[in-house]
Amino acid sequence: MIPSVLPTYSRAPMTFVKGEGVWLIEEDGRRFLDLGAGIAVNVLGHANPVLTDALKTQADALWHLSNLYQIPAQQELADRLTEATFADTVFFTNSGTEACELAVKMARKYWSDLGEDRAEIVAFTGAFHGRSSAAIAASGAEKMVKGFGPLLPGFTQVPFGDHDALRAAVTDKTCAVLIEPVQGEGGIIPVPDQCLKGLRDLCDETGALLIFDEVQCGVGRTGKLFAHEWAGVAPDIMMVAKGIGGGFPLGAVLATEKAASGMTLGTHGSTYGGNPLACAVGNAVMATVADEAFLAEVNRKAGLLRQKLEGLVAAHPDVFEGVRGTGLMIGLKCKLPNTDVVQAGFDHEVIVVPAADNVVRLLPPLNITDDEIAEAIQRLDKAAASMKVAA
Repeated sequence: MIPSVLPTYSRAPMTFVKGEGVWLIEEDGRRFLDLGAGIAVNVLGHANPVLTDALKTQADALWHLSNLYQIPAQQELADRLTEATFADTVFFTNSGTEACELAVKMARKYWSDLGEDRAEIVAFTGAFHGRSSAAIAASGAEKMVKGFGPLLPGFTQVPFGDHDALRAAVTDKTCAVLIEPVQGEGGIIPVPDQCLKGLRDLCDETGALLIFDEVQCGVGRTGKLFAHEWAGVAPDIMMVAKGIGGGFPLGAVLATEKAASGMTLGTHGSTYGGNPLACAVGNAVMATVADEAFLAEVNRKAGLLRQKLEGLVAAHPDVFEGVRGTGLMIGLKCKLPNTDVVQAGFDHEVIVVPAADNVVRLLPPLNITDDEIAEAIQRLDKAAASMKVAA
């Protein structure tokens, strides 16, 4: 008999009833140190008082307002984002998946309005852009697309890091190139700065639009407001979600005036996108995370965590292989199955998240404290030690 909740997730047998900063509290009272942050969502931790106050204040005034009318909090958040980034305009969504759908539509509409037959999008193996029809077609991975055909046409995947294959794939039919500056689900794999610069040059040379998927790596996660800033380049279109809402469903597509030129009256819409509640929280997130002093602290804490993780790897060479990633988006490459590492973490009340390439992800709240980092390492150390004993 099928459960009342559609069984598309393999859920851990835990029921969390309360969150406090970096902590999640199980209904039996156990306190788990959360290094997953809802998969890079709770950038300011659980039940952050600044965010809850913003939500409550807005809820007391107005919950929902159709996009048929002006929404002041939406305008404020759009202004914050355009002032802080390359973008000239923003469309708000409820998720990263919805952001992917619009990014694809926007790129194709741009070329259609120019009267050119350019609808193909080049993406990369190992990528994850969501689970909608366009997103799985962009990924192309068998585990994503099997059984869901016919797929949305017009997507090509090239091997991650294969520059020759990329150059061969980008033709006069290519409307855009889509890439994560740091692959998240793919195993915490940063794209080198010089490669992002080369990709920008290739798109400029061929006319293709450049789309960055910063759903997981954006909003302060890497120590810059957005990950691509480290390379000193900018996209034409960018997908944002997860951290921008700090735990409240919110996403966005940011774009230059040129890239967005085809998206005119009536070409796209969203019932809930940019609603007052979401934008109130998004403004509170941006007011904190976009501050240079806050980002400097993210970088400092990232260095501290990485140093301690290197020590953890050295202490448990039979469990871990190495550390990779950037900022507070870190991957621990495992020698033992990563799912076993995740379970050992549960057993010692610390939460990490699995990814491809036998990696576990550490995506803690950006305001995690030094003491909490030390506690996390102690718990991971005990988890790794228990695995060696078991082995």
